[in-house]
Amino acid sequence: MTQPNYLTPEGEARFKAELEELKGKKREEISKRLRAAIQMGDLSENADYHKAKEDQAFLEGRIMELEVILRNSVLIEKKVDSEVVGLGSHVTIQEQGMDPETYHIVGPTEADPRNGKISHESPIGLAIMDKKVGDVTEAQTPGGKIKFKIVRIE
Repeated sequence: MTQPNYLTPEGEARFKAELEELKGKKREEISKRLRAAIQMGDLSENADYHKAKEDQAFLEGRIMELEVILRNSVLIEKKVDSEVVGLGSHVTIQEQGMDPETYHIVGPTEADPRNGKISHESPIGLAIMDKKVGDVTEAQTPGGKIKFKIVRIE
């Protein structure tokens, strides 16, 4: 059984838009490139043809991946209860002596730590799930153990 892909409404819309773009405009572009390369003749030594076939395989793989993601997606509803950290929460945490950092808790498919979106399955995500404001917790990260306090949940 495939695990569900937890997505925010924004993440779902982004994946749907990408899928539409790939199935439409991008497929058409690769199709034109293949036709042009085939018209050049001898395909065995035609670099344009081989590159277009490689790009086509990558494109079709990404289309299949997006279809599976969307087929198995579970939409993260807006959190009504902001007393406890859960999927969809915006959580501000602070390590002692450091500036506070705010993260949006999302599913692994949508995680983008550089942009403040962390998975509920990541070390920090696991450490803060179901916690409340004022709770102090620890996370075992690749850089070592970190201890922090939950400052705000939205």
